[in-house]
Amino acid sequence: MTDTFPDRLSTDPKSPYYDGPLLERGVGIKFNGVEKTNVEEYCLSEGWVRLAVGKTMDRFGKPMTIKLKGTVEPYLREPE
Repeated sequence: MTDTFPDRLSTDPKSPYYDGPLLERGVGIKFNGVEKTNVEEYCLSEGWVRLAVGKTMDRFGKPMTIKLKGTVEPYLREPE
């Protein structure tokens, strides 16, 4: 598998942008130069991320998210 990332990636298995094998390898996200650990979805071409807001859930049991615009840099995490 190459180290190229899709334009859009989601952690939700019901999303059309979900990629299980890539997520299992460990994808990290730097947003505006700061590493974020609560990213639910990102889009490289449009330059945004969806971040989980605390432990709050919506009525369907999914985390509440906020969409922020900026520079998105995905990378593969090192195996520990």
